[in-house]
Amino acid sequence: MVETVSMFLDKRGAAGAALATAVALAVAGCDKKADRPGEAAAKAGSTAAWPRDGSAEKPLAVMLIPADGGTEDGTKADFMPLFNAIGHAEQLHFDVRVGQSYSAVVEAMANGQVDVGWFGPVSYLEARKRAGAQLLAVAVEHGSSTYFSGVFVRGDSPLHGLADLKGKTLAVGDPSSGSSFNFPLAMLIEAGVDPVKDLGKIVLTGSHVNSLMAAAEGHADAGAASFNSFEKAVSEKKIPADQLRPLAKSDPLPNPPLAMHPGLDADIKRRLREGFANVHKAPGITPDQVRGYGGMKVDRYDVDYPEAEFLKVAARLQKVEAIKADVLKKAGQN
Repeated sequence: MVETVSMFLDKRGAAGAALATAVALAVAGCDKKADRPGEAAAKAGSTAAWPRDGSAEKPLAVMLIPADGGTEDGTKADFMPLFNAIGHAEQLHFDVRVGQSYSAVVEAMANGQVDVGWFGPVSYLEARKRAGAQLLAVAVEHGSSTYFSGVFVRGDSPLHGLADLKGKTLAVGDPSSGSSFNFPLAMLIEAGVDPVKDLGKIVLTGSHVNSLMAAAEGHADAGAASFNSFEKAVSEKKIPADQLRPLAKSDPLPNPPLAMHPGLDADIKRRLREGFANVHKAPGITPDQVRGYGGMKVDRYDVDYPEAEFLKVAARLQKVEAIKADVLKKAGQN
């Protein structure tokens, strides 16, 4: 089985403007099947041979978003047991790579360079818009396919609510990240805080763990990240357990999904769904090897997770998309 690690160039600059409209357009088009993103690509894929068929000579190209706080090799190592097991069960070969950023994975999918991608909820919506990405599977842990975003402050911070962040500095992660950028900004807006007008400063750190460390080390008044990333940073002793506390916690959010390119052969899609649906009980797989985003242990994968849950996310984030360009400008990115 091919196992290749490759770094893709960070497309954030090129993708930032596209992302600013992706979610709103996803919502606008969700009820118009004829206008659904990637429809042309899907139709083309049904009549023309896709360049990769999962054979040893033409392995399926897989790209993973970079696991927060992890390494390329570590991210790949978390998922190779899954792809090895699926490959054995479904007679498929995979070329597994790790993208440099969320945007790089979306760009590779849009360019037809990737057959299976691992996305965050927001970057999946962008890939859905740009490439017609089709939902493949979502991790299930303790019967749930959700996680939480949060805003964290130092344990000794005088701040007690999101409204207290007016005039303060907020550290955020990758602009394509749901839980370290988009959802925290949505929470601020819902709390009556305009991220552009009311925050004193926005610091773009590029990742969950960097945002947490910025807050822990006093470089920012608060940091945005997922609760999973917070717990991982504490367990790996990157942050002392009592250094940070949550200032706010989001509603449940869909777990980062796996998605397929629409141009893939229908039988390949069927085998991928079947493989992920059964990977937790595949021969040779132990419970410890069934992993999700960031290397988190999960129970299994749901291949029937309702896409409507991701469209709810899109609807909620429209106000964030409307100001994203100004947020990036405030952070010194434009």
